[in-house]
Amino acid sequence: MLSATTVAVQKTVKPTSGLITWANRWDHILARLGVRRGNHRVEPGLYSIGHPDHDSPVLVSANYTLSFDALRFSLVGADAYILVLDTKGINVWCAAGKGTFGTDELVQRVKGTGLLNVVDHRTLILPQLGAPGVSAHEVRERSGFRVKYGPVRAQDLQEYLLQGRITPEMRRVRFGVADRAVLIPVEAAHILVPLLVVVTVLKLTGVVNQIFNPAVAAVVAGIVLFPLLLPWIPTRDFSTKGFILGAVAALPLIFRDVLSIPQITWWRVSAQVLSTLLLVSSITAYLSLNFTGSTTFTSRSGVRREIFRYVPVMAVTFMIGLVLAVLLRIF
Repeated sequence: MLSATTVAVQKTVKPTSGLITWANRWDHILARLGVRRGNHRVEPGLYSIGHPDHDSPVLVSANYTLSFDALRFSLVGADAYILVLDTKGINVWCAAGKGTFGTDELVQRVKGTGLLNVVDHRTLILPQLGAPGVSAHEVRERSGFRVKYGPVRAQDLQEYLLQGRITPEMRRVRFGVADRAVLIPVEAAHILVPLLVVVTVLKLTGVVNQIFNPAVAAVVAGIVLFPLLLPWIPTRDFSTKGFILGAVAALPLIFRDVLSIPQITWWRVSAQVLSTLLLVSSITAYLSLNFTGSTTFTSRSGVRREIFRYVPVMAVTFMIGLVLAVLLRIF
């Protein structure tokens, strides 16, 4: 017989399924585009999928819809509980870095959902990318549950649960071209409105060619080429990678400007080349820096170091290029 406490707790468990509806898919599209950022979330708490019992595994997730939906879709046919933490609508990896997918939230959610009265075992299965935010020994001391880290990718969960162990391949963090390409739409959506404003201002000031063309080249390089070519661009820092890629992206514009006006004076050629080079490389470097929080290549300390070291350089470089472009227009 189940105790009254257990029955009361089980009534608070919210049922879910592996079904991904069109409404879910539309939410995913909006999330990928960065629309209503921070609003793509599910209610934190304890969920059941299938027909779990007191021996069923408990998997922990963020309340970001893409994270939660990927997890429940991967559990089709399984019987399990999903403990959803309040990560403010942020994915597991980023939330672990920010501290919302962390020890305190995990312990509070275990106690708040009455998980002790739902399952007989004392094991929580966390996604591997959530490890930076969680202190396993502290979770055990404060909640009585031990932490196990599952696969990096949700699609490996069924095999992991079936085998009862994790393989080296399941632990390997992959960040291939397809993974990097997913980042392009959200960055493109974020830059679209500012770019339209810039175009309007440039048309009013009459310096469209001097600044607009470099800006377009920089945007394409920074939000499309950079994530696709990331592993192959020399240097370690994203900022210097961006400067290098921006310099390469500026070359077609430079050749066009030099070859299109054969009678141009040497000082104007030099100023035009320098202006284009500085504008494109600085904007590309800035856009490239935005990807530091979206990849497996960086750490929080590394991101802070890059910001303090290179953002001033980007600002100065951009201003010099901008001043040269305006002077070229005037003279």
